[in-house]
Amino acid sequence: MSNHDITLLLQDWVGGDASSLEKLTPLVYEHLHKLAASIFNSERPNHTMQATALVHEAFVKLVDIKTNLQNRNHFYALAAKMMRRILVDHARAKNSVKRGENQKALALEDVIIVAPEVGEEILSLHEALNILEKNDSLKSKLLELHYFGGLTYQEISDLLNISTSKLDRDMRFAKAWLRNQLEED
Repeated sequence: MSNHDITLLLQDWVGGDASSLEKLTPLVYEHLHKLAASIFNSERPNHTMQATALVHEAFVKLVDIKTNLQNRNHFYALAAKMMRRILVDHARAKNSVKRGENQKALALEDVIIVAPEVGEEILSLHEALNILEKNDSLKSKLLELHYFGGLTYQEISDLLNISTSKLDRDMRFAKAWLRNQLEED
């Protein structure tokens, strides 16, 4: 099916046609799973959340969301935001457990030192994107759509109605800024 067909199914589904969701699910699920897998490629192999779980949780939340989906790219942009939120919430939950929330006290000799988990990396990325968003919301959104949403430059350009040359300039700046910010952390 083409991107146009996916957009039509999305619009039919938002319009109340439940059968459109059944047709749409396998089409968008594959793309969302590839996107989630690419997110986890840079993570440690024993991450406590897997790509399939991330996709399932995001998809359930996306199905429940009440919004007027304009097209396929808009849907994937929402999916990107949803996956980012899920990963950040998961990392925060893991870190709160690591810091001892809901834990019983241990004797000093029973404590085992462990290496920091990837949750801290996700939280650092999230915090950096929030800082960028305060200074330049467009560049923050571009990074989110590209990295979490898996959208190509052309898809981002179409979605946000900006030229590809401006997008390219802004992305180069945003990537360099993000790299510097994360290296400082």
